[in-house]
Amino acid sequence: MTGKAVVVGLGGIGAAVANALLDQGYDKVHVISRNATSGLSSKVCHWCSDYSAPSIEAIAGAITDKPGTLERLVITNGILQGDDYRPERALTQLSGDTAAKMFQVNTTLPMLWLGAFHEALRQAVQPRVAVLSARVGSIEDNHLGGWYSYRASKAALNMMLQCASVEFARLNKSAQIVAFHPGTVDTPLSQPFQRGVPEGKLFTADFVAQRLTALLDEVATTGRLQFLDWDEKPIPF
Repeated sequence: MTGKAVVVGLGGIGAAVANALLDQGYDKVHVISRNATSGLSSKVCHWCSDYSAPSIEAIAGAITDKPGTLERLVITNGILQGDDYRPERALTQLSGDTAAKMFQVNTTLPMLWLGAFHEALRQAVQPRVAVLSARVGSIEDNHLGGWYSYRASKAALNMMLQCASVEFARLNKSAQIVAFHPGTVDTPLSQPFQRGVPEGKLFTADFVAQRLTALLDEVATTGRLQFLDWDEKPIPF
């Protein structure tokens, strides 16, 4: 593969995606995170970022200036719960602070990274962008309720990605953006919720990374956001 690949975030899925892209033979794979992690190939170029606006701008600019066009951008940032907050089971549990945190990490941060690589994607040959979304962000598919902040942050992410898809359809007609639902992946994020996962539906990060990189090779250019799961099946918005 010619060109560059960039992975933002090194949670359970990010490192696996970086290694999968490296196996595909991209000229250079760049990974951006707060800290390096074990399991990351020594061949990957790692950038440390505090995710502030100046850091995002500086790192994206430095990567853009490197030789080669940006053909793959995968953004994996996301949170579901923390030490002092959990997904809401009822409306009375809704917290403005928690909701703001969810939207900052799950919605705003991925879009800031996408915006920072705007010029690089405009100049690319056939760029493919994947941002981790979630099936629970589907309004039509929501039959259980709950998880107010997380669901809403992913639904908002999808809307912003659709706006970006319309913009890139004018700027680079070969570009395609995908909101990607990885399924339930065996990572720290999902561990508290794995008990009810059906047999065979708890995936390894390596499996999801292989599915994602294959999807990006195969997905058609449509000029609109595609909301797809790990099996390349569309999810209603």
